[in-house]
Amino acid sequence: MKYLPFGLAFAAITASGAVAQDYPVTLENCGHDVTFEGAPGSVVSIGQATTEAMYLLGLADKVSGTAVWFTDVLPEFAEANAKIERLADNTPSFEAVVNKRPGLVATQYEWYVGPKGAVGTREQFHDLSVPTYVWPADCVGKDNSVGVDGTRENLMSTDIIHRGLIELAQIFGVPDAGEAAVAELQARETAAIERAKSLNLEGTSAMFWFSSSDLDADPYVAGAKGAPAYIMTQLGIENVVSSSEEWPTVGWESLAKANPTYIVLADLQRRKFPADSIEAKMEFLKSDPVASQMEAVKEGRIIILDAHAMDATIRTVSGLELMADAMEKQAASQ
Repeated sequence: MKYLPFGLAFAAITASGAVAQDYPVTLENCGHDVTFEGAPGSVVSIGQATTEAMYLLGLADKVSGTAVWFTDVLPEFAEANAKIERLADNTPSFEAVVNKRPGLVATQYEWYVGPKGAVGTREQFHDLSVPTYVWPADCVGKDNSVGVDGTRENLMSTDIIHRGLIELAQIFGVPDAGEAAVAELQARETAAIERAKSLNLEGTSAMFWFSSSDLDADPYVAGAKGAPAYIMTQLGIENVVSSSEEWPTVGWESLAKANPTYIVLADLQRRKFPADSIEAKMEFLKSDPVASQMEAVKEGRIIILDAHAMDATIRTVSGLELMADAMEKQAASQ
């Protein structure tokens, strides 16, 4: 199935005229109240989710620098992205960010701009009169002080992704673009769920393997309440992992005992960990004495999924669509 590029609904609505944003805009954002008297002149985006959200909203010209990339940018944004400086593939320095003199620093994860401050704390930026914005999917219903990648208190919903788009659109004075983007994502999600309803997925289960710090180490797999769990819930698939951590490590013996119908592998272009590449994951599954005996491996029930669709991002809907595709193909082959 072919998917239309993001932004078609945005283009259709903005062609009919923009809606003005009233300022000031005040938002409660991950425990901080942030107020904007007008649209920021520029933004440094730390995290692919906020970067691609800016592009989807038609705000690429506002982005002066980016960092933290898991995969290649979406094809429809490639031309715009090529003109923007990448400060780092992974964690940029505080100095590299502030040297861009941004009107806003937007981050995908509190890990980078928050209490832990891998790049800097929010207070450090605010002391320099640089406002900050954290993608709400990383803090609403989520405790980032527990677990390596945080622990979710509630099952994530795409509503929180939509909130991020609406809020960024308000900050930058393009509320119509936010509404259009959300409408497009909602329509695609509804269509994918309807496709899944026509399939008999009772008893179907899965595990999502993101990466591993070492191929001999326990893998990082999707917990019970993050974006992959939401995808599985919407499609009627059981997650064999019960931890509320975002990406817990679980031993292969436990995963093999759970015997998931499908193993879903994250397709990453970054090379931070040995198991980031699909090739390394596949070789491990075929050669490891435990993993190689799993029914999903023996029968080739392995799905490759865009890694960024496994996070709470505008790509989560693509994850829904691609998983629905895989389920349809499996049903057709039976």
